[in-house]
Amino acid sequence: MMQPQIVLLKEGTDTSQGKPQLVSNINACQSVVDAVRTTLGPRGLDKLIVDRNGRATISNDGATIMKLLDIVHPAAKTLVDIAKSQDVEVGDGTTSVVLIAGEFLKQLKPFVEEGVHPRVIIRSVRTSLQLCLEKISELAIKIKKENAGEYRSLLEKCAATAMSSKLIHQQKDFFSKLVVDAVLMLDELLPLNMIGIKKVAGGALEDSTLVAGVAFKKTFSYAGFEMQPKTYKQCKIALLNIELELKAERDNAEVRVNNVKEYQKIVDAEWNILYNKLAKIHESGATVVLSKLPIGDVATQYFADRDMFCAGRVPEEDLKRTMKACGGAVMTTVNDVNDSVLGRCELFEEKQVGGERFNFFQGCPNAKTCTVILRGGAEQFLEETERSLHDAIMIVRRTIQNDSVVAGGGAIEMELSRMLRDHSRTIAGKEQLLIGALAKALEVIPRQLCDNAGFDATNILNKLRQKHAQGNCWYGVDVMTEDISDNFEACVWEPAIIKVNALTAACEAACLILSVDETIKNQKSGDAAQMPQMGRGMGRPM
Repeated sequence: MMQPQIVLLKEGTDTSQGKPQLVSNINACQSVVDAVRTTLGPRGLDKLIVDRNGRATISNDGATIMKLLDIVHPAAKTLVDIAKSQDVEVGDGTTSVVLIAGEFLKQLKPFVEEGVHPRVIIRSVRTSLQLCLEKISELAIKIKKENAGEYRSLLEKCAATAMSSKLIHQQKDFFSKLVVDAVLMLDELLPLNMIGIKKVAGGALEDSTLVAGVAFKKTFSYAGFEMQPKTYKQCKIALLNIELELKAERDNAEVRVNNVKEYQKIVDAEWNILYNKLAKIHESGATVVLSKLPIGDVATQYFADRDMFCAGRVPEEDLKRTMKACGGAVMTTVNDVNDSVLGRCELFEEKQVGGERFNFFQGCPNAKTCTVILRGGAEQFLEETERSLHDAIMIVRRTIQNDSVVAGGGAIEMELSRMLRDHSRTIAGKEQLLIGALAKALEVIPRQLCDNAGFDATNILNKLRQKHAQGNCWYGVDVMTEDISDNFEACVWEPAIIKVNALTAACEAACLILSVDETIKNQKSGDAAQMPQMGRGMGRPM
């Protein structure tokens, strides 16, 4: 008698399991890696991604590309996650982390196909990671902070290394100085949001400036604005979160009136309330009034008559940065506006930058904030410049916080690869082969650097292996001369934390993908609603 078939999952549920599932997951990850493979390094190429709305983005940043690719494969999404985590934690090395994870899987695929148990493979990956992290902490070179000049030039080198693979690599000397200046202006916590980046189309990249203080675009203004002074020395700034407009009072109350006189009283009261507010602000001694909410035309003209400058609808982040730079507090009521809550700055002026007018606050007493005004031609170019600067700023922050560096250009990966290969020869069993495979996988970074620059990768890797075997641990690819060089001498430096984070994330992703052997895809719940409902008591098995 035939066994009745047991249907455990809803019809249309797609299940795939076992070895083929693992291999197909690894293949899916390979195609994601191929999307960013060519962006690595100083000779990397950029990707142009057009989204649903037709917006084009040109980028070289691994995390940006991964975010914009609409990846639906569940296993391949882990690679997107590690790129994002690398971006958040370190800011740079997003392409490397995806490449390393993909290469780990690629080198381990034959073992999966031969039937080695995933747990055995995962154990080897974890062992290798542990060995690599120990080696990095042993090799990494601590930064000496005593000599300010040396320390500064080191930070600039780290920033320049981060930018060497970006669109702006021609101007990396100019921008690395700018980035280091910007980060050194911040307080100990190095908050990212205290560096404002404003993009103004037009001009050359070298026209970009760093303002020690705050600068923001001129806000929407009403009649009377033209009569206000546009420069002040030693000015006092009132920061408000109050709407200075007539209609504001009307919105807050409901009033019933019987005759015209009563209505007139209400109108008068409304004007009086507004004038009282304005008078209190004027009495406080403020010369510049910034508010997060709109400032209407009556208020604008009132301030103009009294030689005061005002700007309404200031974006919140700009208001916060002004508060940080100039001191003071953001007030929500005019009753408490007095000298103690006003911000101070040496010089306030409104200047033309390209096609925009900008308000500048300079010479602030405790300027723990700064603004970078980027200039450049195309909009996409400006956006990519902003992304590149973000990476460099993050790198400088990380270098200040974790003061150890390693040589870039594939040097550290070659050294780790050599160390793992040597270690694998001292152990027996399957682990020897697995750790050997991971050692080979680490060579993907120098190999890709060569491929992207059009060099003979095999030749250069052989030279590198030889150098590393002789104990020259800082030799890496030299893209400029199509050869190898001591990258520590050549000042291609990266914070050790980049490598630590990249290897940890890549190993985690590889373990995660290897430990999945079955995918169950549930159909949309909408389908269930469309299935015919069976009546009760029909005697049919449900």
